[in-house]
Amino acid sequence: MNRIQLFFALVCMLAFMTPPAVAQDRADPQKLTDPKSFSMILLGDPQGYVKYDINQPLFELCTAWCADNKKTLNIKAVLVTGDLVEQNENIVLNRNMLNQTSRQMWEWASHCMGRLDGCLPYIIATGNHEYGYVRGDESFTHFPEYFPVERNSCWTDCLVSAYPNREGKASLENAAYEFVEPTWGKLLVIAAEWAPRDEVLNWAKKLCESKKYSKHTVVFITHSFLNELTAERTANEKYRIKPANYGQDIWDKLVYPCSNIRLVLCGHTGIPGDYENSVAYREDNNSAGKSVAQMMFNVQILGGGWEGNGGDGWLRILEFMPDGQTIKVRTYSPLFGISPTTRQFAYRTGKCDQFDIVVKP
Repeated sequence: MNRIQLFFALVCMLAFMTPPAVAQDRADPQKLTDPKSFSMILLGDPQGYVKYDINQPLFELCTAWCADNKKTLNIKAVLVTGDLVEQNENIVLNRNMLNQTSRQMWEWASHCMGRLDGCLPYIIATGNHEYGYVRGDESFTHFPEYFPVERNSCWTDCLVSAYPNREGKASLENAAYEFVEPTWGKLLVIAAEWAPRDEVLNWAKKLCESKKYSKHTVVFITHSFLNELTAERTANEKYRIKPANYGQDIWDKLVYPCSNIRLVLCGHTGIPGDYENSVAYREDNNSAGKSVAQMMFNVQILGGGWEGNGGDGWLRILEFMPDGQTIKVRTYSPLFGISPTTRQFAYRTGKCDQFDIVVKP
């Protein structure tokens, strides 16, 4: 072996013997407040991210963050309040409010949610902007085309029921998912279509009251349920889609009579202004005298208003504590958390940003 061969042999030996470089610290390390907890992540209406190409990476950042924190936060599911797109079926661009066609928006929303395929189940309550031509006045939607059940293997084991959409097609627009956790027992998460029909509410009610699920703790997700600021339930909205039920009807026909629905999540409403204009919360007792937490979260107007960046990346971490009855709510932004320069702004700490929900038996 000559000197050159010997030199390269030594280099190779050193390469194998040298310990690997220390990995770069995570940009936004997140932890549960209790290592025995699990969490679900709530994403508000993403339409503001999707309708402008310059905003679109922010939505992907949110879903990529969810996948990246699956283990650290013990995430069981990602919940979405609806309005994945600004317009369901439109090719004429109103450049005062978007620069993407409907197909471009659907494709990007699908791409971003694809970050979770094979990683986490995501549960979407479709919003008005997923229907019709512009804002939800008609009954047709492209949702089943972009989100067939076969696309995400994580739905295989937790999807337990589904009800046909307004066109009579099998779809995840009305679907129920079961989760079994040691500390909380059995959970059922039900997502419903935009302004659900009576038959959808009847399907959900029968499911909740059935022998199989009557002992489950139920989380119900719908698009329109609470108004901002006042937290009054929505009613008689001026959309042409019929038949339709909004917040007060959903409460009267489904949530109040079902003793095991303990948490309702929604989006849809909100007005420009302070953060408080984008959220709402209230608690009321159901027919069994048990409290029902109702929470609206729709932050699309943050980061610059309706035509801003789509919401500054704000999402909510719902941490289900090991006591089996407390849900800790935290409001966090991966956009701020990803950089040491802005990490100090990554959590909102006001009374409406972090609080406990107690679900007593």
